[in-house]
Amino acid sequence: MSSSSTETLVDVVMPQMGVSVSEGTIVEWRKQVGDWVEYEEAIVDISTDKIDTEVPSPASGTVTQILVQEGETVEVGTKLAQIGGAASGEPTGDPQPEAEAPEAPEPAAGAPPEPATPPAAPAPQEASTPPEPRAPSDNGKAFVSPAAARIASEHGVDPSQVAGTGRGGRVTKQDILAFVENPPTAEAAPQAPAPAAPQAPKPATAQQPPAEAQPGEQLEPVTAMRRGIADHMRRSLDTAAHVTSAIEVDLSRIVAARATLKKEYEASYGVNPTYLAFIARATVLTLKDYPYINAELRGDSIVTRGYVNLGFAVELQDGKGLIVPVLRNAETMNLLGLAKGIADLAARARSKKLLPDDVQGGTFTITNPGGYGTFHGTPVINQPQSGILGTYALVKKPVVVQDEQGADVIAIRPMMNITLTYDHRLVDGAYAGRFLRDLRARLEAWEGDGG
Repeated sequence: MSSSSTETLVDVVMPQMGVSVSEGTIVEWRKQVGDWVEYEEAIVDISTDKIDTEVPSPASGTVTQILVQEGETVEVGTKLAQIGGAASGEPTGDPQPEAEAPEAPEPAAGAPPEPATPPAAPAPQEASTPPEPRAPSDNGKAFVSPAAARIASEHGVDPSQVAGTGRGGRVTKQDILAFVENPPTAEAAPQAPAPAAPQAPKPATAQQPPAEAQPGEQLEPVTAMRRGIADHMRRSLDTAAHVTSAIEVDLSRIVAARATLKKEYEASYGVNPTYLAFIARATVLTLKDYPYINAELRGDSIVTRGYVNLGFAVELQDGKGLIVPVLRNAETMNLLGLAKGIADLAARARSKKLLPDDVQGGTFTITNPGGYGTFHGTPVINQPQSGILGTYALVKKPVVVQDEQGADVIAIRPMMNITLTYDHRLVDGAYAGRFLRDLRARLEAWEGDGG
């Protein structure tokens, strides 16, 4: 640990975490000013609307500045901290206007309700300062983040009518959502800058937690991931016509096949062939015959695919979030490949090693709450997909089967409920029923690799 390591100034910046991710929120600083950090050691945890992840240090040295505090949301590329140089709690030698400017709208990063508060009153006094929260750009268009632009398009909102609380007056996703929930009144609408001021208290009242917890209560901030989940699930219910169908499957052959393969897979490949891997393999094979369940409604077109990017819902520790990493081109994988892929995605999801690109591009999703004993559910579709499969607890139960002579007898069999939640705008009930019927037949007649 040489002192020369701290002489070179190195910036820690908000990383580009995927093509569709434009901003991130500081969750926790692992190091403080004055602490030593090793190269590639985790220095800060960040959260986007897609994932939580660790940011490795770009160099070894002493942390001399922290410019963005926990809870703040900033754009990709923003300087977060400094390693090396003069140790100080204030910016030294290289002031960062981006970090200094947002002090007034700072609370908006963690709580969307605040956005509309700063704009109205201070506006006349800040005419000569950098662009104020609700000011449009010189070309008459609002500064809009990509995520905000997408949501604005979905809700038919003109971003230029929304008060921007991001850096330099940028309109953020939270600004758009607050505007959708509390649009300006008809009388106020013609005056673009004015309407948000009287509307500001409404989102603050509706969305912010009380300032003080009541007896027996505890308050914690809503994380960027949790807010992203909430927004995504709400949009899905507002968009798709959700219907759920269920079927019961005898997994006797799967149980036997898994018992045979388990020792081999663990000894030779270090992977456990879970029941989920078997069901994933059967699902991918069955989707070939039911392209609408692996499809997407895009405007006035139905988009079908010759590939399956299979998503798996993974719960993060202590219920702190849900993430859906994607196994791309799952149709090219055999049972072993799927087992390896599922184990890898789950491990990286729980250790915060995923990148946003790992959770994008899915065409169909499987969720597996059965590991906790759940026997039935109605999952929410992962937009813009058209279906999600739910797998539930494997339970031994008495069922009526036929013996070798064709007579009905009662036998104990390992049974599992499997559900398909689908978008009825595209997938009809009979079509979904046939998919489940064929999936059950493939699982109950399992041989070899499921084909």
